[in-house]
Amino acid sequence: MTIKNSRWLALLCGSCALCACARDIHVGTDAQTIAAAIKLAQPGDTIHLQPIVYHDFAGFFAKQGAPGKPVTLDGHGATLEGSDPLDPATWKEVAPGVFANDNLLRLDDAVLMRWFFLWNGKMNHMNRTSKGHRAPFKKLEELQPGEWTFIEDKSREKPPSKQIFGTFYVKIPAGQKLADAHICAPMRSAGVQLSGANAHLVIKNITATHPHNDGFNIHGDCRDVVFENIRAIECGDDGISSHESAEVRVDGFVSIGNSTGITDILSAHTSYNHVFIAGCLGHDLFFLNDGRYKIENTVVLSSAEHALDVSASKGEHTELLLDNVLIRRLGKTEPAKVSQGATVQAQRFTLENMDLNAAGTVKLENCVINGKPTPADATGADKARLIKEVVPADYQADFTR
Repeated sequence: MTIKNSRWLALLCGSCALCACARDIHVGTDAQTIAAAIKLAQPGDTIHLQPIVYHDFAGFFAKQGAPGKPVTLDGHGATLEGSDPLDPATWKEVAPGVFANDNLLRLDDAVLMRWFFLWNGKMNHMNRTSKGHRAPFKKLEELQPGEWTFIEDKSREKPPSKQIFGTFYVKIPAGQKLADAHICAPMRSAGVQLSGANAHLVIKNITATHPHNDGFNIHGDCRDVVFENIRAIECGDDGISSHESAEVRVDGFVSIGNSTGITDILSAHTSYNHVFIAGCLGHDLFFLNDGRYKIENTVVLSSAEHALDVSASKGEHTELLLDNVLIRRLGKTEPAKVSQGATVQAQRFTLENMDLNAAGTVKLENCVINGKPTPADATGADKARLIKEVVPADYQADFTR
């Protein structure tokens, strides 16, 4: 059933949560925005995006489907773009080629440590990333064309607020117009965001790119939340991250060029299947606290500072299950880490060009760790199957060298 006039249908059906109809809600016709479509949707309804770029995000705030009747968001290949071009009218040239903006976005430490600009579509972190190395902001007089910095203005602070005030500076070649520099700023915090008591949701066929935080950011007490065929590309923090008591299942996830591929924390329960991760900066896989996590049929081309980090603080117990997982370390060798209080149980698991440092509990079955089989006849991950089913075409060559 397709909505032709959503206002008329609402009057006809009353509360669709109480009737048997399942509706198709098309953003752009039945609802003008993604937010309006999500608000309108009732159990069993499907929200449809077009396979285009939306300068928007999808926010689910205590949205409830029903058992067997989820609220579904089908992107049909849509991209949720988190950045916008700089508006020259809001920037002032303070020196030849140097432009300043002292009110770009509401800022705090969390935003600043994730910040980047896009120059001609290419991320510029200025050697800073949220869960890895963060160089100090450059002095204004040190900026070169194609660089940016931030200078804090403590005189504008308003305690006890944690809001940070200051000025962003970008430098382009002298004489060039700012509009011609093709610079974008990450003005949205996430591609898909959940908070509160969400339940019985399906979110699929969507790419999130260039928010200053996560591609897929999940908070709250979520139940029966499913993601299918999603991608997070060049996000300021995590490709996907689940927090608090979220229970989430993901089948089909590509995470490329993010600060972290996957970060799940607190008491979240998550399960991932058919995952590919590459080009991350801080961590590829990062699991913490009292959560229960599972990763299967996954390939990681690891160039981040840390490939696999399973951490538990005092009084916590983190559990991670690995099944048919290949992590190939590129560049500098960095061991996978399992801290005290954490448990990793792995089968058909291969670590290439890296060791495993375990202060916690590790149980290995049919695993190959840096060329060493455990037990002696172990074969590790099924590489042929993983390459065929998980690795995108653009990365196939990395496995034939």
